[in-house]
Amino acid sequence: MIYEFRTYDIKPGSLAEVEKRFGEAYEKRKKFSELFAFWHTEIGPLNQIIHVWPYKDVEERGRIRAAAVKEKVWPPATSEFLVNQRSEIFIPAAFMPAVTPGKVGPYFEMRTYTYAAGALSNVLENWEKAIPNRLKYGSPCFLGYSDLGGLNKWLHIWPYASIEQRASVRKQASDAGVWPPSVVANKEGRKVIPYVAQENKLVMGASFSPLQ
Repeated sequence: MIYEFRTYDIKPGSLAEVEKRFGEAYEKRKKFSELFAFWHTEIGPLNQIIHVWPYKDVEERGRIRAAAVKEKVWPPATSEFLVNQRSEIFIPAAFMPAVTPGKVGPYFEMRTYTYAAGALSNVLENWEKAIPNRLKYGSPCFLGYSDLGGLNKWLHIWPYASIEQRASVRKQASDAGVWPPSVVANKEGRKVIPYVAQENKLVMGASFSPLQ
């Protein structure tokens, strides 16, 4: 399974219209394949939309996208509002919990860590050891690493009922000594390769997003 994260920067003031047109087009597009999520930024780099599409593999992605274009149901008529676009393919970690569509937010924190080349196996090991105890405080929507696009990235997405809950959950897990994974790894005597860059943003789902 792969997940395509398509991030578009849009013109200020255009979000409502972009989501309206996207949602209308998606009603026809989803017969080919369904979204994992559609988000817009609330805190962080503003005027962004992020739509996430799961596919079996890159070949299926190509077939589905070509079929939707051929039937002229895709892409949505939003090009006049787009400033910049980028696409990245992520592979979910084997230990990522199953995700069921529904209202689990409405806030989602997207945290992206960039590591030096060759660090991925260390990241996966330390996260796999730490994640069971972190799940006691809340489950992520996505855990995975980049395969196409910006490389050496580790992405984790967490839903929260409020910004206050985010702060509370993070503090509880930290005070319990079960998070972040680097702390757990250090306590258990495992190697920790630090990331070289990190970024985060809070996003919210559109009305048609499977995850809200």
